[in-house]
Amino acid sequence: METTPHHPVTVVGAGLGGLVLARVLHVHGIESTVLDLEAGRHARTQGGMLDIHEETGQAALRAAGLHEEFRARVHPGGEAMRVLDKAARILLEEKDDGDGGRPEIDRGDLRDLLLDALPEGTVRWGAKVVGAEPLGDGRHAVTLADGTTSTTGLLIGADGAWSRIRPLLSGARPAYTGISFVELDLLDADVRHPGSAELIGGGMFFALGDHKAFLAHRETDGSLHVYTALRAAEDWLSTIDFADTGAAKSALLEHFADWAPGLRALVTEADSPLTPRHIHALPVEHRWQRVPGVTLLGDAAHLMSPFAGEGANLAMFDGAELGRAIAEHPGDVEAALTAYEGTLFPRSARTARESARSQEMLFHDRAPQPLVDMFTSPAEEPHGKD
Repeated sequence: METTPHHPVTVVGAGLGGLVLARVLHVHGIESTVLDLEAGRHARTQGGMLDIHEETGQAALRAAGLHEEFRARVHPGGEAMRVLDKAARILLEEKDDGDGGRPEIDRGDLRDLLLDALPEGTVRWGAKVVGAEPLGDGRHAVTLADGTTSTTGLLIGADGAWSRIRPLLSGARPAYTGISFVELDLLDADVRHPGSAELIGGGMFFALGDHKAFLAHRETDGSLHVYTALRAAEDWLSTIDFADTGAAKSALLEHFADWAPGLRALVTEADSPLTPRHIHALPVEHRWQRVPGVTLLGDAAHLMSPFAGEGANLAMFDGAELGRAIAEHPGDVEAALTAYEGTLFPRSARTARESARSQEMLFHDRAPQPLVDMFTSPAEEPHGKD
């Protein structure tokens, strides 16, 4: 007769937050199992550049014992920034001063760093969690899409916006923020798209106006990753046939008809398919009552718009803080989770409010002036990218 496998600690989701948690636990001699729905670590590309903040993401990497390895992989020059208006006039430009406060790294490189720092077999690929239920005494049964189940003494939902674990704790669901993105890439930009490469520069790029935006940055492979963004009805993206890239470009450009040709060229010259994305967020004050044996981190706990630049940083910091709390309360899961959630909730609410304010600033009637004012004020604020 087969016995149901039991894992002392089960982490659902091998994103950055879940991997930092598993690594910090490993540093403290605590074994964990990470379940992820992807077929393997290279099943899909991992997105663009991240700027890793000193007080959150870098603090997490220090707790994981990986800060030196991280510094070796950062993208030189990535802390530069430009802010333009819809006529492509540069209103603010900051050079990368090399202070390393917000160094940039490719998300895939950072994920590989974390995966390589875990014992073989910690991450179980192709393990799609479809449900979890309490068994009493803080234990849970976790069911996978293939019908297999396991039990765990501590269950952590690190599985993102549409978390399968969140319903054990909260009835909250992400809501549409009113902003829609269309993502695209220009490949080998210095050679194939020199005008666009010169326009965007080496770091973060904002072009704002009319409740719309071009947000872009240079990737380590020489490509330009561009997000077009605008206030739109939730069903707007569904009116565009993204399977027909030419038609999708035309439909998107209708909304930027009076923008500078150089900005419009970011769409017309795109080499990749166009990828639509709705921007969702959980309530700013999202929290839950303590439920034995289960908690959340990252987007599962506090999904917010990307405009405060804290999503990945906060997920990593959550993972490090949770790992530390578990290590500091050996044998007492509830004390660990109470300590973790006691700082998680106010930290998340503070950053979610900041994110909502940043969204309003970028899509303000007077944009880009409020953003310029923020960066030129004496108190420096976050840069608005994960």
